[in-house]
Amino acid sequence: MIPPLMSAVLLNGHGGLDQLAYRTDVPVPRPGLSEVLIEVGAAALNNTDLNLRMGWYSKTVATSTAETTAGDTVHQDAGWSGAALSFPRIQGVDACGRIVAVGVGVSSDRLGERVLIDPILRDPDGRTRYFGSDCPGAFANFTVVPSANACRIDSPLSDAELASFPCAYLAAEHMLTKASVTANECVLITGASGGVGSAAVQLATLRQARVIAISQPTKIASVKSLGAYQVLSRDQALVDALGAHSVDVVIDVVGGPAFTSLLAVLKPHGRYAVAGAIAGPLVSLDLRTLYLKDLSFFGCTIPPPAIFQQLIHYLQCGALKPIISARFPLSELAQAQAAFLQKSHIGKIVIQVKS
Repeated sequence: MIPPLMSAVLLNGHGGLDQLAYRTDVPVPRPGLSEVLIEVGAAALNNTDLNLRMGWYSKTVATSTAETTAGDTVHQDAGWSGAALSFPRIQGVDACGRIVAVGVGVSSDRLGERVLIDPILRDPDGRTRYFGSDCPGAFANFTVVPSANACRIDSPLSDAELASFPCAYLAAEHMLTKASVTANECVLITGASGGVGSAAVQLATLRQARVIAISQPTKIASVKSLGAYQVLSRDQALVDALGAHSVDVVIDVVGGPAFTSLLAVLKPHGRYAVAGAIAGPLVSLDLRTLYLKDLSFFGCTIPPPAIFQQLIHYLQCGALKPIISARFPLSELAQAQAAFLQKSHIGKIVIQVKS
């Protein structure tokens, strides 16, 4: 039986952790045409959850994510796509669970399927939405998505382990695909102890690339165990450590002051792919570096559907390793986000929704 009400964490506005409210009286959504209702087993935290809460996507914000506080400011462009947001809303990009109800047009054979949610929602009119940002997400007992985004998964991994994959590994695989990373290339990966960075280390290693990772000094051994050939401290001078014109590809989720050095170590005809800027979104670019070295830049947000199916394939083959640093119950989502901001974890912080 599907209850009429559920537990969920509501984001009531841009600002601090006090904007997150755990409620037990939220109506359970109903699946519409071509949709399914999923009972969420587990979810996971991502930078995008905090960025959205703090209003960091607004062009009025120029600081790093750690330095951003939205306060009472109302940003009209604070959605990840540049639009204003309405409140309250349920966040949560990552989800693993089971289909418990289907809408019109969806076969009842799907009932009971264990699924991962592809967070990129593609509407028939060509519009793209992001699960947990533009529509209600996984920080709740139940959530609704288009049937096409509920991807069946057959794996011995737990719901919590599987929930650690979608957003981070999708972003990482998208960057590697756009940058056309191949075997034996030298790939430099920033933020390698975080969710996307640690995913990129694993996925680049699967491509048989030679991975050089950048991490906090205390996490170097853990990052190296993921397959990195070499791990540098983020405090090291890149050009001194690697030499100019030494790497084929840069996979960046950090941005900030290190940007100039990242371009300096790229070889001529090198490729730079970015899907985050936790150290700061505004960087200095000497256009002569870009055109005299014939560099290619790739911004990575909306991957094609085939990339998520590739991730499912990797999971079902056992080629990827879940990296979970901590688990919190749904009622402690605010505490989980506070722990996330400390940046002392490796991999993912997971929210156990179903006990």
